This record gives sequence, C-alpha cells and structure tokens, in this order.
Amino acid sequence: MESIQRAQEWRRTLHSMPETGMKEVATSAFIAQALAEMGISCHTGIGGTGVVGSLIHGSSTRSIGLRADMDGLPIDEQTGVAHASTNGVMHACGHDGHMAMVLGAAHYLSTQGKFDGKVHFLFQPAEEHGLGAKAMLADGLLQKIPMDSMYGIHNLPGLAVGTFATRPGALMASEDNFVIEIRGRGGHAARPQAVVDPIVIGAEIVTALQSIVGRNVDPAKSAVISCTEFITDGARNAIPTNVTIKGDTRSFDDDVQALLERRMRTLVENIAAAHGASATLTYTHEFEPTINDSLCTEKAVRAAQRAVGEAKVNGACDPWMASEDFGAFARVIPACFIFLGNGSEGQGGGIPLHSRDYEFNDEALESGIRFYVELIESELAHG
Repeated sequence: MESIQRAQEWRRTLHSMPETGMKEVATSAFIAQALAEMGISCHTGIGGTGVVGSLIHGSSTRSIGLRADMDGLPIDEQTGVAHASTNGVMHACGHDGHMAMVLGAAHYLSTQGKFDGKVHFLFQPAEEHGLGAKAMLADGLLQKIPMDSMYGIHNLPGLAVGTFATRPGALMASEDNFVIEIRGRGGHAARPQAVVDPIVIGAEIVTALQSIVGRNVDPAKSAVISCTEFITDGARNAIPTNVTIKGDTRSFDDDVQALLERRMRTLVENIAAAHGASATLTYTHEFEPTINDSLCTEKAVRAAQRAVGEAKVNGACDPWMASEDFGAFARVIPACFIFLGNGSEGQGGGIPLHSRDYEFNDEALESGIRFYVELIESELAHG
C-alpha cells in the first residue's frame, strides 16, 4: 500500500523536526502542505497551531474526526537513528507516528476511499501539557467544523505491535497538579524548641495525604495522590522557614476528583494550624479524564478487528492512570480513544514512552492506517 510507505517517510521527517507545545509552527506547515498535496482543504491556526483537513465524498452530512497530536518533549534524543532530532526536543511519546497514521489514512481515503460523508483530519497542538484540545475548542473548532464523533490512537510500548486495546467508559485518568506552601519559623538546628519546623509539618502532610485514597475514596473507585517534590529554604544546620510540596492527583470520576481537592485542603490547613504554622494549597485541573463513548467504542473495536483480526483486539482492557488531552474532546463529543501496540517489552518498540531512546515502531503504521480506513469506510458507508 503506497499510503503506508508515504506514512513512514512522513513519520521520519516529522521525527527529525520536533517542536514543543504551541510552538509547532514548522510541524503544522508540514502537515498543511502534505494535506494540500492530497487535494484536501485545510483550516490552519485553530487554537494556535492546530490544523484540520476536511475530505468530502458524496452527499451525506455524516462526519467523523480523526485526531493526532503534534508536540514533542524537551528531551535530548539518544536513539542513534539516522532521522534523530538534534534540537533538544524529541518525539519521545510517538506523536510523529500518530500524525503519520492520520496522514496515511488521509492519503488512502483521498485516493481510493469508499465512503459517503465528511472526514476531518485533526492535528492538535500542545497535548503534553493538556492545553491544545481546550485551545482548539475555545477557538470554535466544533462550531467551525462540526463532527458527529471523534477517534484517536496512542501507541503503547509493552503491547505487541499491531494489536489494539480499549474499553468503554473510563480509559485514562484526569490529572490535577498541586502546590502546598508551608510557612513555619526557622532557626538553629540545635534549638528545635525555638522554631516551628515546616519539615516535620510537611512530612506529616505527605503521610496524611495517603489516607485520603485509603479512607475517603470508595474502594470500588480509583485515585492516586503523588507528592513528587519537597523543597526547603534550610541548610545543613538551619531549620527552614518555608517548605514547598508539589505533586499531582489522578482519578476517573468527577466526584472523586472534587473529593481529593476538598480533603487535601482540609488536611493541609489543619495539620499546619495544629503545629502553629500556616499552609496554603494551590490546586489546578490540567487534564480531563478520557471517557470513551460506549457506541463509539463498539464501532472502534469492530474496525480494529477487521483491520488486524479479532485475536489482536482487546475491547475490555484495564483503565490506565496516565492522562491524555483527548479527554477534553471526549467531554463534549462522542469519542473513542484506542491504544495501538508499539512492541512488547524487550523487543523493538518496547522502550517506555518519554525515554531518551524511545522510537515509534514503523511496523505499527499499517495497523493504525488500516484501522482508520476500516472505521471510515464502515461508519460512512454508501447507502
């Protein structure tokens, strides 16, 4: 299939020119040019650097969006491949492959696709920081380019190449970030009785936060609270005045998300007060949970089965506590997100995401393109 060969070429070119979120200027220009060469009309600059190409066949008003993310990560690549990036940014999450699969599907559908309706090829900026989808929506994406539903793929190292996994309902978690700032009274390390030690207070807060999941969240639901940074202004022989604790929380349910914030605020403020200190909690919502629409998931599973065979498709996989900006789209439009295997652990493509030596596995391109083509030709079938 010519589209697969073209997709590999596009993927390697895109891999060599990564850009971070909201700076995908060259990437979006490359995408727009590739789509234009296929005769596909484009909207550019949506939500900053977002691009949407629209392909119309026949007279049906039915429409489907196929979404890929465009941004890279600020990582120095160490893959050693000929197309490696050299600008201090890296496609360490496989967004180069995601773009190439949507471009490959666009190429096939524009040259020999059999469907009646509209296909929108959506290229989103700034996924890594949870900003791009919201920016496109705020810029009127769905008003300018209405869609009945949306689908997206994310490669997954550790899953055999060419296999698919998804589930109806909660697939990926929300992510909220927090900053706890504790103010005590510092002093000499030899005179602890004269200070209000924010390290002791911070340690108690870190421990207490873990009780929220164990004692406040319904055991049938899932949540994670992770403290990832503990910063002080002290010295070896000086108890600090200030401590800052940073971290994030994950959950799938809006009620659980609200519970985490409420209980964290109560514990932080009251533990500090009990020690004669003060503390504040800054809590920000970064990523929506990715909640798959049941009907869209059924359609995605059937398309994947036709693309690679029933034995290679898991339609009831476990949910994943990582987060994805696709969730913002799934909040407002029927949608399904699906994982595509990049390679089993210890094999090509099995290196974890966000690693300096990660590489999207070109062997996965064909499965992803076939999935998109099967989805479009079945859901937008003639008659």
